[in-house]
Order: sequence, then C-alpha cells, then structure tokens
Amino acid sequence: MAFDIYKRGQGKYTRLCSAFAGALIVGMGCWQLYMKLEAWDMPFSRKTALWVATMVPAGLFVVLALLLFWLVNRVSVADFMIAAEGEMKKVSWSSKQEIVASTTIVIIVVVLMAALLGITDIIFNRFFMWLLLG
Repeated sequence: MAFDIYKRGQGKYTRLCSAFAGALIVGMGCWQLYMKLEAWDMPFSRKTALWVATMVPAGLFVVLALLLFWLVNRVSVADFMIAAEGEMKKVSWSSKQEIVASTTIVIIVVVLMAALLGITDIIFNRFFMWLLLG
C-alpha cells in the first residue's frame, strides 16, 4: 500500500517530470560518490574495494529512487502537483512574436544601462583622479 500510485492519471506529467528531475539529481550525486569511493585507497583487496565503490552508490540510488516515488505519490504532494498541472493548463502563453519582441527590448535596455553605468564610472574615476592628483 505504501507504493500505490495516488490518483493514477491525474497530474501524471508533473509527477513524472518531478520524479525524473529528482532521479537525475540523485544519480549525479551517486556518480560523484562512486568517483570518490573509486579514488579512495581502501584497506581492502582491489575486488572488494571495487564492489564497495559500485554497490554503495547503486544501493543509495535505489533507496533514494524509492523515496522519490513514495514522495511524489504522497497525498499532500500529489494533490499539489495535480492542482499545479491543472493551473498550468489554464495559462494563456505568449506568442513567439511577443516573446521575441520582449526579449529584444530587455537586451537593448540592459546593454544601454551597462553602457551608461560604464561611462558614469569612467567619468567619476577621472574626476576623482583629477581631485586627488591634480
């Protein structure tokens, strides 16, 4: 009963993507652990050390994957994800033209502000150098 899928079919993509992202993060962490354990000079034989370096991260990945599966099917978390997916379906997304125009405006404003701040910095630098040295 602990690993039943709560409200199967509802919030499917939100839960699936969240679990996949979590598994990706856990997998990268387990890979790093494997690399650290493999580089560590263990006081065991080479075969035992390789077994430990391989099985500890693999076991940890399995345990954390089961924890992720349990978490995304927990009632409160699953209800939140189902509601979030329902709200995302109601959003009216911008068109490609609107996104391109908005992005262009933002880039132009950022470049202009950077230029303005750079020129102001140069002017203040020269002014204070003139005060100090001259």
